[in-house]
Amino acid sequence: MDGVTDLSFRRLIRELSGGNAPLFVSEFLSTGSPIFLTPANLRALRFDKEEEPFCMQVFGNNAEKLASAAAQAQGLGAAFVELNAGCPARKVSSKGSGAGLLRDLPNMQRILRAMKSAIKVPLLMKCRLGWDETSLCINEVLEIAEGEGVERLTIHGRTKAQGYKGQANWNAIGEVAAKAKIPIIGNGDINSLEKAMDAIKNYGVKGVAIGRAALRNPWIFNPSAKVDVCSVVLRYNELMLQDGFSPMQALGRLKQLCSRLCEDMPEFRSGILRAQSTSEFLQFFEPLR
Repeated sequence: MDGVTDLSFRRLIRELSGGNAPLFVSEFLSTGSPIFLTPANLRALRFDKEEEPFCMQVFGNNAEKLASAAAQAQGLGAAFVELNAGCPARKVSSKGSGAGLLRDLPNMQRILRAMKSAIKVPLLMKCRLGWDETSLCINEVLEIAEGEGVERLTIHGRTKAQGYKGQANWNAIGEVAAKAKIPIIGNGDINSLEKAMDAIKNYGVKGVAIGRAALRNPWIFNPSAKVDVCSVVLRYNELMLQDGFSPMQALGRLKQLCSRLCEDMPEFRSGILRAQSTSEFLQFFEPLR
């Protein structure tokens, strides 16, 4: 959820949740630079007191750097630190980070051991089923995670090669949950309360993780919410400006959100994506008010 789940978006989700706000996780943060707490990372690590307990997620391929980053995240107030071993983006996975760790389990183990020794708060991990269908390794990952003190494992039910295509394999997630000694959180294709409850009931997971679905439905954590797209768009813009976004930066994020909200309205979607200013963008929503 890089470039999405920043403080402004999480504030929006929290306001729309109707008191059902979930456990929030930061954008995943790179540990590739010589210094972890760069201005960009420091900005991304901010969170509201109302979000506590807050989880900070990091990625990388160097055990020493990840351990240092985990300790610094803890120092900034993280209640949990999570290792991302699931991002399928080429620029991440090709360097042995994110889902790239699934092709180097010994390094994953070194990283988890180093991170665990560097923090007192719980260590979590998110991963996928494997690199591709010919190299499924989720059982080995579970064994390593449990052995190195990971306290919760979130599994996205796809391989790295799948990206976000096809259907998440919830049977595979369920098989892991049935044998795991630690809580398993399921991830993939959960886009409604009904699907979330079904996953918990039928696959033995202790909870579900929701990412992309919140972009298409910011009300997902409050099924009884009265949908008012225009008000949400205006409020999101307001929150971003309050948080220091320039009008053009905010416009880019508005387009990102609304392009997904309006996927079934191709002509409307095309118009908002061509907008050159916030005022031009918001004019499209005036008839909806």
